[in-house]
Amino acid sequence: MTALETVKNYYDCFNNKDWQGMLALVDANIKHQPNQGDERIGIELFTAFLQMMDDCYEETLTEIVLLGEPNNSLVAAEFVVNGIYKKGDEDLPTAYGQKYVLPAGAFLKIKNSKITRVTTYYNLPLWIKLVS
Repeated sequence: MTALETVKNYYDCFNNKDWQGMLALVDANIKHQPNQGDERIGIELFTAFLQMMDDCYEETLTEIVLLGEPNNSLVAAEFVVNGIYKKGDEDLPTAYGQKYVLPAGAFLKIKNSKITRVTTYYNLPLWIKLVS
């Protein structure tokens, strides 16, 4: 499987809320670099992150554009996050079902058809404005 195919499958799993499918596509030592906060290393911490996200947010990604490079190891992703803020997340505004649409992007590193790094970027002040 190419890096682009791996990442496409990863985001398809995300949109289908197939968390086990997502986890099957990441390396056991996945490095997750979120927009804010500490880096998470390892599938256990990444799994806990997915659970927290599922508890607090209902999200679907649209307008997904994936760009690969010739070495078949890096993929850049651009997408729009269409979400509902279901449950308050620490240090963020109170949740009461607010809907939001937010542009975002990610950079992923792939080795042997497994995602070894996910770095995600979005405009947190804009998201806070959208849900406030």
